Amino acid sequence: MFPAIEPYAHGWVENPEQDRIYWETSGNPDGVPVLWLHGGPGSGLGSGGYRKRYDPGAFRLVGIDQRGCGRSTPSVVDALDRMPANTTDGLIADIELVRAEFGIDRWVVTGGSWGSTLALAYALAHPERVTGIVLGAVTTTGRDEVDWLTETMGRVFPEAWEALERSSHRRPGERVIDAYARVLATGTLEERIAAADAWDDWEATHVSLDPNAVPGPLHTDPAQRLVFATLVTHYWANDGFLPGDRAILRRVEELAHIPAVLIHGRHDVSGPVITPWLLHRQWPASRLIVVESEGHGGPQSSELMAEAISGFAR
Repeated sequence: MFPAIEPYAHGWVENPEQDRIYWETSGNPDGVPVLWLHGGPGSGLGSGGYRKRYDPGAFRLVGIDQRGCGRSTPSVVDALDRMPANTTDGLIADIELVRAEFGIDRWVVTGGSWGSTLALAYALAHPERVTGIVLGAVTTTGRDEVDWLTETMGRVFPEAWEALERSSHRRPGERVIDAYARVLATGTLEERIAAADAWDDWEATHVSLDPNAVPGPLHTDPAQRLVFATLVTHYWANDGFLPGDRAILRRVEELAHIPAVLIHGRHDVSGPVITPWLLHRQWPASRLIVVESEGHGGPQSSELMAEAISGFAR
């Protein structure tokens, strides 16, 4: 890992839907362009800890707060009527706006958790813009992954899942994820806050198995919690807006020529290692690193990401 650095520039670009997408750039203005895509959906860039993965002398790092969260405006909770336009295709278009704003021709694309799904979707949409890919806590947000996270995982955490299901107030035949997405998009403010709190309790159950883990602002700040829950359930209820023939695992062979490193914790309950393993099997230019001692990210995974990213320096 590298010393903490601050951005040397930041700003916003406006997309056709009139969202103002926040960007920040750090490191070497003449370095190799590299993009970081945060998780969630809805986590935002946060305080900037992600920058420690990048050699500040080698890379021109760009980070984006995806539409509806972080410092991008409007926040999803202030503009629920805009949610139909908040899709993976929309996020990809926003990335292209930022790339054009910087005059970058091609870049290394990196991301973690949901950010790995978005990175893969972006690379499939614009392979000519991608020189390499480095991903951690790898997901593709397919239907089977969403069903695992919101239904089947209840076999591992039955007490917590019972609370999640009970708080969903789902209708007959409705999936838990669909119930939460509906309430968080259309419920009263009181109902939405209660749903966000229940969703966050479930997240806290499975994202880290460390009993001493300290939750960050995303989970302790009520406003951030509501943004996160609203966006993550919106995307998961729609299979990441990558259904059927658009599913990443069905198309990964299109990325065969792009070098990639996939880093994943063996004990990642949130996203079992089967996902990066299946990607790697169909991706000759990829390398899979399984971190035997970690789950959904961790210090060793971050170090390995930093090493892998440095491999793309000139």
